[in-house]
This record gives sequence, C-alpha cells and structure tokens, in this order.
Amino acid sequence: MIINSIKRRTLLGAGLAGASVLAMPSVLRAQDRSLKVGVYGGYFKDSFDKNIFPEFTKASGIAIESVAEPTGEAWLVQLEQAARAGQAPADVSMMSQVAMLKGQATDLWTPIDMAKIKNGSNLIERFVNKYPDGRIAGIGAVSWYITLVTNTDSYKEAPTSWEAFWDPANADKLGLLALVSNSFLLEVTAKTFMGGTNALDTEEGILKAFEKLAEVKPNVRLWYRDEAQFEQALKSGEIPMGQYYHDVTGLAAADGHPVRSTFPKEGGIQDSGCWAVSRASQKVEEAHIFIDYMCQPAVQATLSRKVGTSPTVKRESTDLTDKEFAGVSSDIEPIVPRYDLYQTKSDWLNQKWTELIVG
Repeated sequence: MIINSIKRRTLLGAGLAGASVLAMPSVLRAQDRSLKVGVYGGYFKDSFDKNIFPEFTKASGIAIESVAEPTGEAWLVQLEQAARAGQAPADVSMMSQVAMLKGQATDLWTPIDMAKIKNGSNLIERFVNKYPDGRIAGIGAVSWYITLVTNTDSYKEAPTSWEAFWDPANADKLGLLALVSNSFLLEVTAKTFMGGTNALDTEEGILKAFEKLAEVKPNVRLWYRDEAQFEQALKSGEIPMGQYYHDVTGLAAADGHPVRSTFPKEGGIQDSGCWAVSRASQKVEEAHIFIDYMCQPAVQATLSRKVGTSPTVKRESTDLTDKEFAGVSSDIEPIVPRYDLYQTKSDWLNQKWTELIVG
C-alpha cells in the first residue's frame, strides 16, 4: 500500500492531542516522569506511536504523550503564544528549519546542552541547528529527499542531471511543486547552473536564478500542491517526469508501478526537521534524555526502516544495508535548502515566484 506522503510531511495532523497507546508495565512505573512530544500528524505520528515511543519508554521509564502538530507554521505560533503565558503545549517538538529560525528570533528554544547528548557525536554536522551566538537551538530529528522522478515506460533511461527539466524534449511533461518554499527549485537552479547555492547570497543572484528557472516553464504541465494528484499522474505516465519524494517513489516502484527515483549528479534536495525544546517546558532533563535517545544510530536506522526517513547520523554508524540506505538516502552530496532566505526574504520571494514562475 502506498502511503500518501502529504500525510507524512505537511503536518496534516491538526487535532486533539492524545496520549499514545503504550499498554505496557513500564508506563505504570513512569507516571511520575513524562514528556509531551509534538510530531507531524497522520501516518508519521502513527509510526512514532507504534515503533518509537514505546521503545523509548521501555528504555527510559519516561512516558510519552504524543501531540499531533497542526498544519504549516500554526504550531510555531501556538508554541510562542503559550510560552508567553508560561505554558508548553509540547515539551519537545519536531520543527521545520524555517520555523526553527523564526523561533530563534524570539528565543523560543531552550538551548540544548550537548554534554548531555552523548550520542551527538554521531550526528551529521548540518543537522545541528545553532543560534547566531553558537547555542544549540535544535537537533536533527529526521530528514528526507526530493529527487528527480520519471515514469519508466516513458523514459527507458534514467536522467543523470537536473538539467533534464530544462531540456526542450521534455516540453509539457513536468510536474513540479507549486511553492518557492517547498520546491527548492531556486537552489536546484543555483547548484546546476550557477556553481552552488551561495549564488543566492544576493538579490542579484536570486534574480538570475529566477531568470534561469523561468526557462523551465514551457516544460511544466502541472505546478502541484496536491502530492497525490502528481503521484497518480506519474504512475499513469500522464505527467512522466518531475520532482517527488524519494522514499514514496521507491514504495510505488516496489508495488509494481512504472516509476523511478533518481539522485542527479548535483544531488537530491534534502529537507529535514529538528527536535526543539520550548523555553516554557519544565521537562528539560527529560527532553535531553529523549533527544539523546533519538540520536542513537540504531533508532535512526529504525526510523529509516519503519518511517522512511533518511538518517541524521553518519551512515557508517548505522547497520542499514546498502539496499535499505538507498531506499531513503544517497551518498551524493545533497542540495541543502537555503532556509535563511525563506525567513528573511519570504514576501519578496513569494512575489517574484508568482510574477516570474507560476503567474
């Protein structure tokens, strides 16, 4: 069964927080120690409730109450409003990178003491989120890839570069994500044609990237917001090329659909979420125990197998087989989104995106 990735990554789980079902003796012992953990809703939360939180409770004696985070940045707003009142809807939350930066601006995140994160040495450096003054604001929870996907009936050979999006032979064949802030196509353009994403350091560089990206427009059949719509069109061959989630595409291929996911030579797009602790939380010690547990290579490998996320720890520290690792990740250096731009230039980028790309 194919899992609709929109449930996993776009925080569909708005709704009432409920205690996860942990029917085991350790919960009884853990009543005096508990932790509220906010995670993306739907399938994602279900997987954590089933595969991760019960094992953490067994190992630590700390009961987990899992909270389904609402859509978009609504959770950040809720956390900030609650923190001003000295309350924490969740002690630890899984936050997007842009939300991390916005929370930093109001000192929302309790700094993490890396001396208490003994498994922190396993982390890949880019998954340690820092305040400008060097304090640790968040620790990588999960990551995932957006790659170049094709219908194998339409494309017998896999493309090797993101340049395929610009190839005139692919006119009216592409499905691309509809927002500047979730497609990361400016970064793809900069890495493919401009020497790297540091080309986006200036507005002049960003405008050059927009100009180059605009050349893709004749090839785009669909700018999609509904991921399920594109996934269906990719499977049928109606829209035989585009960008999509690597692990979900792999699941579709394993189910016999004529689709493939390719990591281009310039790298796949690697997006990620952080564990962050609300400054209003009174459970800072328990939060550190939880984050340290989640940094264990064995736990990251379990997430790869059960949830389909890419490890935030070094590959060699895990016991993932080559096949398991390839199902969720790649050794090719990734394209890392320029989250700073979506914080500092959000309105301007959205305006230019509408004017020059999707308008």
